[in-house]
Amino acid sequence: MEIKKVNLKEKLALVKEYWSPKILGELNNQLVKIAKFKGEFVSHKHDREDELFYVIQGELHIELENNTLHLSAGEFVIIPKGVVHKPYALEEVHIMLFEPSATLNTGNIKNDRTLTSLDKI
Repeated sequence: MEIKKVNLKEKLALVKEYWSPKILGELNNQLVKIAKFKGEFVSHKHDREDELFYVIQGELHIELENNTLHLSAGEFVIIPKGVVHKPYALEEVHIMLFEPSATLNTGNIKNDRTLTSLDKI
């Protein structure tokens, strides 16, 4: 098994579309993903999985039931399973995600943004 370092800047340059996470690696059944977000996503929840959003660059907003979280570069939040949330970004934001491998990007919602398989980069 070859162990390689990962350069986030280089990997993010390969991400061309918004709201389409890419897998960087796996750690104890958790996927390490990166993505670029811009605009609004669908309001959803994950019934069985917690989800970590780490902002690499830009600003991410996450609407919750009673408030909106504002995350800047270097900040992260863990959204517990069962919590309805709606991520959005006014400008392009670069994100790292940590999620169980079974996590569907749109959670309990199935629509045209639902991704059933993700690319590895």
